[in-house]
Amino acid sequence: MPGSLIVCPTPIGNLDDITIRVRDALVSADYIACEDTRRTGGLLEKLGIRPAPPLVSNHEGNEAARATELAQRIERGACVVLVSDAGMPAISDPGFRLIRRCLERNLEVVVLPGPSVVPVALVASGLPTDRWRFEGFLPKRSGEMERVLRSKETVIAFESPRRVGESLAALAAIAPDRPAAVCRELSKMHEEVSRGSLGELARRFRGDVKGEIVLVIGPAASEEHEGDIGFAVDALRHLVQSGARPRAAASVVAALTGTRANDLYRALTGREPRR
Repeated sequence: MPGSLIVCPTPIGNLDDITIRVRDALVSADYIACEDTRRTGGLLEKLGIRPAPPLVSNHEGNEAARATELAQRIERGACVVLVSDAGMPAISDPGFRLIRRCLERNLEVVVLPGPSVVPVALVASGLPTDRWRFEGFLPKRSGEMERVLRSKETVIAFESPRRVGESLAALAAIAPDRPAAVCRELSKMHEEVSRGSLGELARRFRGDVKGEIVLVIGPAASEEHEGDIGFAVDALRHLVQSGARPRAAASVVAALTGTRANDLYRALTGREPRR
């Protein structure tokens, strides 16, 4: 009889967040597929799981080939537990290819609930939770950032601590009054959630930042600003002061706020836009 793949989320910081079902799965596994064998080995040692099941590396560099190998082991009856370094596998971590390969072969895939930084950051931000999306890592190009800011949903994104100041400044140049939150080291000893506008957060995080960072950005075109020409012109002025061309910037702000690009250009420059 074929075995199964058990997808197990592991703690994002506090070891007490591990569930009983995840621990039981780790104990009974024939193999544990993990992003970093050293890190997973340390987790098993802290949990007192000895002897530990064999650890098989499953990281970004080898996942494509490893997926086939592990699926074949499951077909032969093995129980494979899939973990990443922290949180839910396949959420900006390795695991998707292995899950897909097992489903393609009609093998059993069981996903256990447990810790994930994405919903934790969303709820901790205090921003709307009725509609949201996960962006993965925040894009670096300004055009892609503009796309993120057009979202009518709350956006959750990862960011490098080395880039968070630069990214916040770029976002604030487009939408300085947009509510947001910087979540740092969630569930760990130095957990910190900083809330405010993008402009305020950009000023607060100018220097070096340490730890794992999750950004949460409020949705575009909230009711109080939809079509508000004063708010839109102020946002356009910040963008132009940061070096953007007025006509192009007016198009971006129009898409974000629901106002007309020609009206924004006229209000900013006092001139009619060229046809």
